Amino acid sequence: MTLIWLGESAELDPAVVGGKARSINQMLQLGMPVPPAFVLSTGFCGEVNANDGRLTEPVVTALRAGLDRIETTTGRRLGDPDRPLLVSVRSGGARSMPGMMDTVLNLGMTDAVQAGLARITADSEFAADTHRRFVEQFQRVVDTPATGDPWKDLVLAAEAVFASWNSTRAQAYRNHHDIAQDGGTAVTVQAMAFGNYDDSSGTGVLFTRNPLTGDAEPYGEWLPRGQGEDVVSGRFDALHLDALRAQLPEIHDQLLAAGTALEKHGRDAQDIEFTVEAGKLWLLQTRAAKRSPLAAVRIAALLAQEGVIERSAAVAMVSKAQLTAATAPHVDPVARETATVLATGIPACPGVASGRIVATCEEAEDLSDDGVDVVLARPTTDPDDVSGMVVSVAIATEIGGSTSHAAVVGRELGKPSVVGCGQGTLATLAGRIVTVDGTNGEILDGVLPLADAHGPEQEAAALLREWARDARPVAP
Repeated sequence: MTLIWLGESAELDPAVVGGKARSINQMLQLGMPVPPAFVLSTGFCGEVNANDGRLTEPVVTALRAGLDRIETTTGRRLGDPDRPLLVSVRSGGARSMPGMMDTVLNLGMTDAVQAGLARITADSEFAADTHRRFVEQFQRVVDTPATGDPWKDLVLAAEAVFASWNSTRAQAYRNHHDIAQDGGTAVTVQAMAFGNYDDSSGTGVLFTRNPLTGDAEPYGEWLPRGQGEDVVSGRFDALHLDALRAQLPEIHDQLLAAGTALEKHGRDAQDIEFTVEAGKLWLLQTRAAKRSPLAAVRIAALLAQEGVIERSAAVAMVSKAQLTAATAPHVDPVARETATVLATGIPACPGVASGRIVATCEEAEDLSDDGVDVVLARPTTDPDDVSGMVVSVAIATEIGGSTSHAAVVGRELGKPSVVGCGQGTLATLAGRIVTVDGTNGEILDGVLPLADAHGPEQEAAALLREWARDARPVAP
């Protein structure tokens, strides 16, 4: 159990610092632009939760020491209206659990700090927007209003993040993915970068390869004047990454160069969260990208063909279930010609599944227990919906883009998914039997027949099977 300042060690154990902090450390080691940060190790998690969820004295001491160093490094102080420091407080288990645990952004905001930010930036709207975001998120995560004392708020936020390891949604996620329940989460505290600062600011997500199809090209979304989890939450319809290239071409080029370097270093396709503040790029996290089964097969084969990984590593990268799903049949083209399209959206995870549309996770679980195939259709999804997503054969949402919560989790689960169908488009479909085509982004009326798939995924799957056979030892 310890405090670790990120960027000073060549390598850190994710079981100790969590995957998020490990990725921050790696990016700092590679000389990339990352806001300063420290981590309270996973060992503290059990200690805190055993203490009725309250920070013990050693944890408080570590938290204070880390904050002191961030203040020294940035030349700013928590709660100081003249030199305000705002921080994020993030979770991080050894294995990535997207959206399953809690985060608090913009911590350090008070009425006085808002007034100070408005004066320093000459932008009262930015200051008010940042304060509003903090108040709303703190209340939602910590389940109590902010105290007005930034240090007390920091302690409460750290306690809430540690506690989120044992949330119902996090436990359900770990059970589904066979992740040990006793690992605990780390708490990473990091200086904030502001994507809502001005017209040369924003937030986004970059995938170094297409997580839907596996194509070897950058893929992502960009939300001007957005912040934090605006994109990944699915509450906003972000723009294609091309919009960043048009708006801030130098930042776009820097981002892609960083993505190439991180993919080479990580030896896998990367999912990178970034923020641009007043025309400066900041990288916040990188991790192995969650991908559809189709993309998993193609990415593994392409990485080996490009010499990034060995063939044996490519074979190990893909599960038998992913191979099967990637080469599964698609909607019969003859039947599609006469099918009624009920809704269209953004393809988020390829594949086809048919079932009854349900609007709540509770109904999804009840009907699934009775052996009914269900399609979970929600305005958007959040971590509390994972239990319903797990039992559904497909997922659809009215808002959100291809890097939203529904899209990312749908790909990880291998469920055909369509997102961003438009507000109000799915509410009237509850109870209807539909076919969800996650490859084309369509929700079709009724159960449609399927036909065998033919495409690059079949070739990639054949290659992986061939490499697997070649690697088997020959019997004496």
